[in-house]
Amino acid sequence: MTNLIPEDLKYTESHEWVREDSEGVVFIGITDHAQEALGDLVFLELAEVGTRVKAGESCGTLESVKAASDLYSPVSGEVLEKNQAAIDEPASINSAPYDTWLLRVRLDQPGLEGLLSAASYADHAASD
Repeated sequence: MTNLIPEDLKYTESHEWVREDSEGVVFIGITDHAQEALGDLVFLELAEVGTRVKAGESCGTLESVKAASDLYSPVSGEVLEKNQAAIDEPASINSAPYDTWLLRVRLDQPGLEGLLSAASYADHAASD
């Protein structure tokens, strides 16, 4: 992996990251591994504000010059905001995947149990 995996985030096996914004609210994005595998991103379709997302289910689509991939929600809750700047300029994800969030979600239940630590995610991504 070219970039270090931030320790302050939680991860999924499907290569999304979660950052706590405030109590019960998180940001969701994709990892460096995911953006590298996809290639140059050219289009994003994200769940609408007010949509209820469920952990493990699709909440958007990422399209690159070589593939399209679902974005899977790492958590269950309500979409509060989608990142319009990322929608307008999807390549920003390629250049700064850990700084470019896609969705902001209010959790149905507090806590991020079941998500991977940075070390566990690094092991998973290395074997992927």
